[in-house]
Amino acid sequence: MEIDNSRSPRSHGDGHFDNGDFKLLGKNVVIEKGVLVFHPESITIGDNVYVGHQTILKAYFKGKMEIGEGSWIGQQCFFHSAGDIVIGKAVGIGPGVKIITSHHEDVNITEPVLYQDLKFKAVIIGDGADLGVGSIILPGVKIGKGAIIGAGAVVNADVPDFAVAVGVPAKIIRIRS
Repeated sequence: MEIDNSRSPRSHGDGHFDNGDFKLLGKNVVIEKGVLVFHPESITIGDNVYVGHQTILKAYFKGKMEIGEGSWIGQQCFFHSAGDIVIGKAVGIGPGVKIITSHHEDVNITEPVLYQDLKFKAVIIGDGADLGVGSIILPGVKIGKGAIIGAGAVVNADVPDFAVAVGVPAKIIRIRS
């Protein structure tokens, strides 16, 4: 396996932002101290949203991130929206949740995975859903409205409306009624 030294690392910036940098920033939005925001011009945040301490909102130059009104994001979350993240209204997101929308292909074993093409897939979180502490949402997943994702779950497949999913990988254990 050969290392490609022509791929020089480059900075994504320091994550500091001004409120006017966002594509849209709603009213009564609380962004706590220590939040880092990358590519705020690709981020829309609705009214009455809370973003907890030390969260990283890492938009991407070609993706979008939309956070619906009334949503609550706990501290130390990490959202990477290269392939788009759409979070509905009144969504609860526990501390330490990670939402990822891209991955490297694995098509050539003679080339480091790091150097292989990126694939982008949107993550969509329905209105009123709740993501438990430390859960991880992988590229291409759709979580239905009113669904609950258990703490620490790794979600690699769609979760329907009002379902409760737990575990690694996440499995649906019941439908809320």
